[in-house]
Amino acid sequence: MKRVMSLRLGRLRDWLIGALLLVALLVTVELAVGWSTLLAPWASFPPLTLIWLVALLALSYVLRAVRVYEYYVRRLEGRFVLVLRLSVLHNVANNLLPMRAGELVFPWLMRRYFGHDFLGAAFSLVWIRVLDLHFLGLIGLWILSLRHPSWIWWGLAGCWLAMLVVLAWVGRGGARWSPRSRPGRALARVAEAAPRDLGVVARVYLWTAASWSLKFAAFAGVLQHFMAVDFWRVLAGVMGAELSSVLPFHGIAGSGSYELAAVAALVPLGVDPRLALSGAVNLHLFLLGATLLFGALALLLPRASIDEND
Repeated sequence: MKRVMSLRLGRLRDWLIGALLLVALLVTVELAVGWSTLLAPWASFPPLTLIWLVALLALSYVLRAVRVYEYYVRRLEGRFVLVLRLSVLHNVANNLLPMRAGELVFPWLMRRYFGHDFLGAAFSLVWIRVLDLHFLGLIGLWILSLRHPSWIWWGLAGCWLAMLVVLAWVGRGGARWSPRSRPGRALARVAEAAPRDLGVVARVYLWTAASWSLKFAAFAGVLQHFMAVDFWRVLAGVMGAELSSVLPFHGIAGSGSYELAAVAALVPLGVDPRLALSGAVNLHLFLLGATLLFGALALLLPRASIDEND
């Protein structure tokens, strides 16, 4: 498994595409805005405000770890510090490695730290990502309600939340499903990884909602410093940047793809392309700076894995 991990993270094609996106971003920013002009607003960023926004983002990382802890509570009970280390390192890898290769860090560390089945952990991560996308859908409805206030959005949000019941139903069905075909067995493994208890689904979703809310608050605070536009447009820009993970390409440290997604979300809303690019790049720099800080702090957390002597 370690050999597979090494090969996947070191695939030459991913790094070449990522490098091309990074170079394209550097050249585009210089030609369209100029790096000195783009970075100048950082000088007027209030230090206390910046510290507060970093703290919000840090707390969102902690809540992500709480979510993983709740998801595997019976297996991980009493080991939250190690879960926090795993969760932060997983997010750091996701933010830095090209083509979403960082997602493999989660099942690898679950296996290394807790002896969890690699594929089982990977399938569980799929369901965690489903919850992420579900809550982002709620944020999307909120943005629409800010743009066009109406009771309709509240009704849609209620219907959207009701769909969470399906997740627990899938988990219970997967536990009883014993297909004979190979594809059927694979689908059964995916279904089996879903939470089976509605209470667990609710708790994991609440931590998901809290984590994303803090992250959006921090990112919106940063982006609004660089773009004097309506708050709902700022939120739409953050949404676009965060949804860059679903793009078929993803640069090294998200460079290029992150900015492209943010600009694609902002320009149709009437934001000047150069202003959108400036805001997106600076938001990304904030994310990368926080990522390196949190990653360094996570490495200081105590580690006690099942293969300590490896």
